[in-house]
Amino acid sequence: MSRDVHLSELGEFLKARRAELSHRAMGLPESGALRRVPGLRREEVAQLAAISTVYYTRLEQGRIEASTPVLMALARVLRLDDDQRDYMLELAGKENARPRRHAEQKVRPPTRRILDNLTEIPALVLGRYLDILAWNPLAAALMADFSQIPEGQRNSVRLVFTDPAMRELYVDWETAARNAVAFLRMEAADNPDDPSMIALVEELSEKDPQFREWWAAHHVAHHSMGTKTFRHPVAGDLTLDWETLACPTDPDQQLVILTAEPGTPSHEGLRFLACWAATHQPRTDAAG
Repeated sequence: MSRDVHLSELGEFLKARRAELSHRAMGLPESGALRRVPGLRREEVAQLAAISTVYYTRLEQGRIEASTPVLMALARVLRLDDDQRDYMLELAGKENARPRRHAEQKVRPPTRRILDNLTEIPALVLGRYLDILAWNPLAAALMADFSQIPEGQRNSVRLVFTDPAMRELYVDWETAARNAVAFLRMEAADNPDDPSMIALVEELSEKDPQFREWWAAHHVAHHSMGTKTFRHPVAGDLTLDWETLACPTDPDQQLVILTAEPGTPSHEGLRFLACWAATHQPRTDAAG
């Protein structure tokens, strides 16, 4: 079952990337025939990758496995970036595949202490499929009171698409949402047949047509660093840099911290929000 799902996902990924490429951009001559689908034809991808059309067709159909040299040739032809190439190789079981983990994730006490001591920096711990495992009070004040969300529903991608407040919080909600889908798609590469991941994708696909469309596009990305701008109802506009720090004992856990350049209005806004949270928010377990 797992092998078949991986091959099917690989085929859909290749098909999505092929549809994004223009034959003109690839330097292919005009054939005069009407193109019934966007992007390159299968035979054009096969020609550029020096493989047979039948072989490539079977790859897209999820019927055969590909060798590493063929996959690398396809990465070149389809102009995959590093994240997309790694994702493709993970699906094919060739490289970069992390060990599968299905056990319940626990946040280590040292990580909880870090959260407790970050009083002027929003911080939270994301687990498998971007589940929210732990947070500090300032993260709750910035984004949402996670303690009021049932434990099984604490997922950052779910919040982005189902919480109306999130659409108001992010100045550029669409970019944040597209990135969340790309991060989730990358996370799902290890276990595309994981029931919890499948249930999350099915739920969001049913509730939100944009999620359904972006998930089908098979865009992928690592969640490692970036910048987000928030329009907070208390602290105003905040432009924050975020980055992730890996957990040494569980590669599926990431400590996410958000910071602002000292001396900027965003930095002062964070400090104000920390003071506001200390007096207006009920004291809860920072680690959830």
